[in-house]
Amino acid sequence: MQNGRNAQSLRDRQTSEVGSDTISKRGWIPYWSAKRHLTCGNPSPHSAYSSKLFPWRGSAPAKLKTANAALVLCLNIDVDPPDVIKTSPCAVLECWVDPHTLPSHKALEAIGTNLQHQFEGLSLKIPYKPILDPSYEDLRRFCMTLRKQAKDDTVCFYYNGHGVPKPTPSGELWCFNRNYTQYIPVSLMELQSWLGSPGVYIWDCSAAGNLLTNFNNFAERRDQEVFNTRGGYPDGMQPYMHSLQLAACLAHEQLPSCPELPADIFTSCLTSPIDIALRYFIMTHLLPNNITPDMVMQLPGDLKDRRTPLGELNWIFTAITDTIAWTTFPRDLFTRLYRSDLLIASLFRNFLLAERIMKNYHCTPHTYPCLPPTNTHPLWSAWDLAVDTCLRQLPDLLAKAPSAGNTTPNLGPAVARTGRIGQQGSRGGTTGPQGEKPYQYVPSRFFADQLTAFEVWISRGGSALTKRGPLSLPVQNGGPGYEDGLVTSGNASGKGLNTQHSDDLVPRKPPDQLPIVLQVLLSQPHRLRALILLSQFVDLGPWAVNLVLTIGIFPYISKLLQAAGQDLRPVLIFIWARIMAVDPSVQVDLHNTGGFKYFANVLGLTDDQPQHALPNSSEHKAMCAFILATVARDFYLGQMACWRERVFDSCFEKLKEGDFLLRQWSALCIAQIWEGNDEIKVYGVDRGTQDKLIPLLSDASPEVRAAAMYALGTFMGASGSADPTKQGGGGSGTQYQLEERLHFRMEVAVITGATVVAKEDASPMVRKELLVLISCLVKEWRGYFVVCAWIYWEEDRKWRTEMNPQPHEEEVTSQAMAEWLDSFGDDDTARDENRVLLSSFFTIFVALLELTVDPYHEVATNAQTITDYIMALLLASPFYRLDCTTLDSPPIPTNHRGSAAAPHTRGQSLQSSPLTARPPTPVTSRPSLRRADTVTSTFSGVASTLRRTSSFANVLRSFAGGIAFPSVEEGRAPSSPLPGFSTPSRLDTAQSRPPSPNFNLAQYTSPYSRPPTPTKTPLPPSPTEYAPQPDYTPLNVMEALMEEDMVRLRARRRSGAHGRRHAPDLGGLGGDLCSPSGSTFSTDSGSVPLGCGTGNGLRDVLPLKSSFFDWCCEYFKEPQMRQAEADEPGSVQYNYQVWRQQRNEQLIADAQPQTTQAERVQWDKPVTNLQVGGNPLSMAFHSYDPHLVVANDTDTISVWDWSQRKRLNYFCNGNPHGTSITSLHIINQDVGGIIIAGSADGIVRLYRNYDPALDQGPLQMVSSFRALDEMISVRRGSGIILDWKQVGGSLLVGGDSRMIGVWDAHTELLLNLETNSESPVTALVSDNASPSTFMAGFADGAIKMFDRRLEEEDAIVRIYQSHPSWVQNVKFHPRYSGQFLSASLAGDVRLWDVRSSERPIHALDLHPGGLSTFDAHPQTAVFATTSALTPANWRHQQLLLHSLADFNVLSSMMLPTGLPVYSPRPPSLYIPRYTSFAFHPLEMMYAVGQPDGTVKLMGCKPS
Repeated sequence: MQNGRNAQSLRDRQTSEVGSDTISKRGWIPYWSAKRHLTCGNPSPHSAYSSKLFPWRGSAPAKLKTANAALVLCLNIDVDPPDVIKTSPCAVLECWVDPHTLPSHKALEAIGTNLQHQFEGLSLKIPYKPILDPSYEDLRRFCMTLRKQAKDDTVCFYYNGHGVPKPTPSGELWCFNRNYTQYIPVSLMELQSWLGSPGVYIWDCSAAGNLLTNFNNFAERRDQEVFNTRGGYPDGMQPYMHSLQLAACLAHEQLPSCPELPADIFTSCLTSPIDIALRYFIMTHLLPNNITPDMVMQLPGDLKDRRTPLGELNWIFTAITDTIAWTTFPRDLFTRLYRSDLLIASLFRNFLLAERIMKNYHCTPHTYPCLPPTNTHPLWSAWDLAVDTCLRQLPDLLAKAPSAGNTTPNLGPAVARTGRIGQQGSRGGTTGPQGEKPYQYVPSRFFADQLTAFEVWISRGGSALTKRGPLSLPVQNGGPGYEDGLVTSGNASGKGLNTQHSDDLVPRKPPDQLPIVLQVLLSQPHRLRALILLSQFVDLGPWAVNLVLTIGIFPYISKLLQAAGQDLRPVLIFIWARIMAVDPSVQVDLHNTGGFKYFANVLGLTDDQPQHALPNSSEHKAMCAFILATVARDFYLGQMACWRERVFDSCFEKLKEGDFLLRQWSALCIAQIWEGNDEIKVYGVDRGTQDKLIPLLSDASPEVRAAAMYALGTFMGASGSADPTKQGGGGSGTQYQLEERLHFRMEVAVITGATVVAKEDASPMVRKELLVLISCLVKEWRGYFVVCAWIYWEEDRKWRTEMNPQPHEEEVTSQAMAEWLDSFGDDDTARDENRVLLSSFFTIFVALLELTVDPYHEVATNAQTITDYIMALLLASPFYRLDCTTLDSPPIPTNHRGSAAAPHTRGQSLQSSPLTARPPTPVTSRPSLRRADTVTSTFSGVASTLRRTSSFANVLRSFAGGIAFPSVEEGRAPSSPLPGFSTPSRLDTAQSRPPSPNFNLAQYTSPYSRPPTPTKTPLPPSPTEYAPQPDYTPLNVMEALMEEDMVRLRARRRSGAHGRRHAPDLGGLGGDLCSPSGSTFSTDSGSVPLGCGTGNGLRDVLPLKSSFFDWCCEYFKEPQMRQAEADEPGSVQYNYQVWRQQRNEQLIADAQPQTTQAERVQWDKPVTNLQVGGNPLSMAFHSYDPHLVVANDTDTISVWDWSQRKRLNYFCNGNPHGTSITSLHIINQDVGGIIIAGSADGIVRLYRNYDPALDQGPLQMVSSFRALDEMISVRRGSGIILDWKQVGGSLLVGGDSRMIGVWDAHTELLLNLETNSESPVTALVSDNASPSTFMAGFADGAIKMFDRRLEEEDAIVRIYQSHPSWVQNVKFHPRYSGQFLSASLAGDVRLWDVRSSERPIHALDLHPGGLSTFDAHPQTAVFATTSALTPANWRHQQLLLHSLADFNVLSSMMLPTGLPVYSPRPPSLYIPRYTSFAFHPLEMMYAVGQPDGTVKLMGCKPS
């Protein structure tokens, strides 16, 4: 357990592509390769076979429960049946009684009594009715009475026919008439009608096979008749074929008559197995030390006491027969026979002994259902060894035991021998004569040896995967579900290099000792060791958990929760976490038994309680939080029980713990406890829980941030249920302790704070959870969002119209806002409060619009679902009918009024809006606003964002489709989720779609129940008949919508009162207030003259449902104690990475001698030419693989194998039309590589699996995020500039912004540094010698050194100013860490000493006509420049390579550009050049990209 979290956290922080041993040599780890990047919080899709894991509780209708038993004895002592010829001597004992030693009636009673005692030894809870030599009428009466008492449960019918004729071939058994003068046949058809179904039948007589076969024939006939006539049995009654049967022999066989064996040997094996097993052992083995059969039968002890010799043998026998059945029978049959009912399990367990013994006497016991033979199973040898080991101590045990007179004779009177299983008390004492020390019995090593064998299986490769075959997990063992925990997770995370090989690997066949380990849990000395081994086994995956549950561990592991021993706590917590992860339904068992209190107590332990110290306490407390969260999930009784045990308080305190897993699960546990529970939400608000969760949205762990967002989502009404049909709703509940307006402000403040903090989070997983939270607010306060949508629409249209708009278009929103604020009269407090609330809604709405064009598809899809819902409400609202509105006007094209300075103009045009008077009120505990401090800046920021892809008008037009604004362009739009609909990400036909993420599971949900059809009038359905010219104003509509929201809140607060309410049931409260069409009023007077009733007929698609909790639960299904497959020596992944590491080191070693030569030789040796599509403006070499990544002047990225001149991959980046990919890097190069591309829209996208030769799966987007907080619009921008530092995992981002962002790849959090410059950043480079400093070049010619360890205002430590214009690139000196080079577009190159910013060490003016590119080789002292293309010189470009040792020119070449004509404008607005250049990071070569699409690869000539 101590190693579990370490291994997992290492996997989470590192990668699934490589083992930790391999990468540790390099001193760095791969990034953007954790599970969250490969799944984005989506649970792994279940394997098609995982549902076939057999239900371990036993499944109806075949599950049996025995209610009573009839023990029918037809012996007729002293009268032999006519068809039986007995040998002399022959077997005479019946239930260990010699019937000839007593009068016949006394003997019969004694036999019946003994038989009852023997059955009671199997199960005491069942009433047994001996029926001795019954007549036909008595048998009928007793059977019908038993069925009446049993109702729908099972009746056990035991039949001993040793004193009557054999059963007939037609299926008749025999009893007597009342005078015992005749044998009366009883047909099995009659017996079935008396006893009904289900039943357990034991046939102990010769030719018993006749009874079993005919019973099945009759039962099948009965069942078929019922199904044909009545269509099946009524509920509760089972078919007759579900009955169980045990027969002593086949139809042609006769019971053995060996005098050494009892006559009822079949019954003896079933009911007193230890007695008959010992007797059989002494008959078939030579006993040492003069041990006699009489001595063996006096073995001391008690069957119920495992510490005595007899009890230990019984314990071992139970373990061995269980194991034989487990390893031989099909899993469903084993569960039905051995885990459904105690009596049935004992009978079928002891049947294995009967088969072993009786087959040696030419008698074949058999059963229905038919069982495979087990008489030659290897474990019978282990049983013989255990018996032999025990009997070798027998002389010493008996020698020091009490006198023989106190013991029971071997074959004494009937009343004195009752069969040892049923015997009460012990066989004999182990205390010797007075004054003599008693003999100390040496326990058997059977269980210790079996545990050792189990441990060897686990530690010697048993946990590894293998090929399908005899040593693999069989299908019947739950094997089809193994992909759920092993293979699938491996492929999903991309661990394997060859997935076709991984798919063939399955878990190994489990060890035979598994059932024995279960039995060992009963032993105190071996319990801890057994639990540790079990924990290692269940750690292998869900299939292993299912196996131990099927074996029957659950009752034992439940009872252990009552144990007081602290040494068991870690392992019990670990095992229970795995059980809860695989089968959450045990939440009911934990609640009913009170077992959850065990974990609540552990979770509540504090560090100041050393007496309760728990090893690796943070991890185990996190497991407890997970278990308790599962207990509370979608289970009201579990929620209240956890609350009463102060689990909520414990999790509240653990939110500030240092361990990220404990913080994560504390938040998730809170989320499940208060989900849909008003009482606990009230308690949480009183404690300020929502305020404590807000700071966690800035946590260093993305998982913790998402967990906190999930907890806020369930607080606001999102569903945490595993049931996909439970949608949620109801906001934060009743909150009856708060005043109405305070309740309103609290809900808005929570979502506003979360939105401001998380909307720019680099993790798509966090942004997805943010949308779930926003959808909760939209559902409850949809009226406010409709008002915000209308304001935004009108403002957006006003900004896009000509300079002289119509008066009503100019003033409609400002006038409405002014009137709305004036309606509060002289109450300044109310006016300010409502303005702040509406501003907060507007901030959330604007953030929602930004997320509709999120680069990550799942985020954008979910945001579009919410936005389209709001827009559908807007189209159906009274706003649509207003004469002054423009909702029914055709949309204005996106580029109707677009310029570089548009965002600034837009912001100025909104200064007059009353909304901008005050920014949204910050929440007390939330961080300050970063990007949208005021509504003005929010408008501006969203305008610049939406302008890059679409406008709000276009979004609305495309959403309405054929309803409101049919247009010709719609026919050219790509396909959409529903006919007639398209979503914002599909608006721009010129924008290509990038590769999808691994699990792209989000689906757009239309607010309409069915696709709309165009009509003559573009009016959406409305619940109210409006007048042709409405007599209401925008103010009336605003007030009506807001009042409708408030009435909905009041109804919610009334509905719960102080009682229990679940969110899914809220829909029936207060009429239809929770549906989209919920109308609060139809006619009113005063300030609300109309009924809104907006959205009639819309689908209730909100709130969204999160799958994050299920994703987090998968952590406890994954192996924690063993290494990942990539860390297993000998695995395909491990071998590949070892080879790759060795190859990389060899390449580095081979390159080192060339670095000194390259400083003196020419660099004009041709390597190869590539013809790529478009103009290659950005290029990046892979350090170790022969790969070159090229980005053209639009949005296309291609990957080339330059050694073979072969294109490996080709895909679109997805940046909007008019922008370019301005920066390109390859990260994680030691283990493969991830392409990271930055485009001029401020978005960073990462791609994996770009090399199809490795067969890692399809090309996938790993992640994408907005890298800069705020992009400024400049006349000549640089887009976005990236610099990646593998050691430390930092991504520097600059460009058209006043900030330089430092992204931490570990945490996916941003550190912003002010540039103190109005010019964009044009170059970034990290200092390899210092992890905290970097250089930035600017468009005004300045170069600044930053130290991110300092405060933001002091981060600039040096400024170097010598360049007259745009700094093209900055590179550190490859040999001297204290020097760096820079070049500007003016053609000058400078060498600087970082300690002196006054003047450069060396200055060169290489290209008087201007410079195009500049780069320095990372390994050798060589730099290169290319000349700019000018009207005078554009057919050729000069390439210069200089040595940094003496600044001599090594090579000078004139390269043809291939341009047919000269263009005064570069291909990209963001890249001030026509060509590109890149040095190889390791080898002595470089690439030059030309405007005609040619990429020339050249290198140096060896001396």
